[in-house]
Amino acid sequence: MDRVDVPEGLAQSADRDRVNDYDGFAEAYSAVNENNLVNAYYERPAMLALAGDVAGRRVLDAGCGSGPLSAALRDRGAVVTGIDASAGMLALARRRLGDDADLHVVDLRDGLPFADGAFDDVVASLVLHYLEDWGPTLAEVRRVLRPGGRLIASVDHPFVAYTFQDPRPDYFATTSYTFDWTFNGQSVPMRFWRKSLHAMIDALTTAGFRLSAISEPQPDPAARELFPDDFQDLSTKPCFLFFVVEVPPPATGSDD
Repeated sequence: MDRVDVPEGLAQSADRDRVNDYDGFAEAYSAVNENNLVNAYYERPAMLALAGDVAGRRVLDAGCGSGPLSAALRDRGAVVTGIDASAGMLALARRRLGDDADLHVVDLRDGLPFADGAFDDVVASLVLHYLEDWGPTLAEVRRVLRPGGRLIASVDHPFVAYTFQDPRPDYFATTSYTFDWTFNGQSVPMRFWRKSLHAMIDALTTAGFRLSAISEPQPDPAARELFPDDFQDLSTKPCFLFFVVEVPPPATGSDD
């Protein structure tokens, strides 16, 4: 399975980082992950299943890319706002979602331009592994969620990222790893940050979230006939890890 199929989330801007420059290959990338095995038949269906009934819910798609997850959530009745650091990807999202779509150029390493408690859910699809330090971003995500709101996130599985690196690092250290994606003969450098499972959960709970679910899902069974060569591999090896965490509701009652 070609590693180019994997991440779909946060695009980091070229003026802040010469790697992960989604503006430079937005069209090609969007075309690749539109109907591929890993994104269209594994990661997005898993995110939607974890989100459940979103009708009427205010959802922030953090790292929305060209908008396929935003579109699917909107089709299920959610009121969706999308943010991404790549203007090129957002242009594709606007083409998909329409001129009235609520889309904003925002880098998740910066503050979020929304009021406290503005959203019922935040979805972060293959986004957090672009960040060395999750703390500031998770604090902002928690701020813009209402009490009882949810963060639904997918990341590169820490075990996969660990075995991908050569030589293998200290599993418990936060380490970066890089490789090149190739689109239409053009090689583009990408960099990600690997954390242990403990470090991920610690970051989430330190930000004030309560863990609701951890998932290692299976791909959509419909992909078996569409991708016979890769389906078995994806079905028997970890690829992504999914979290659902909640902002605890305010305490009720008192000792008075």
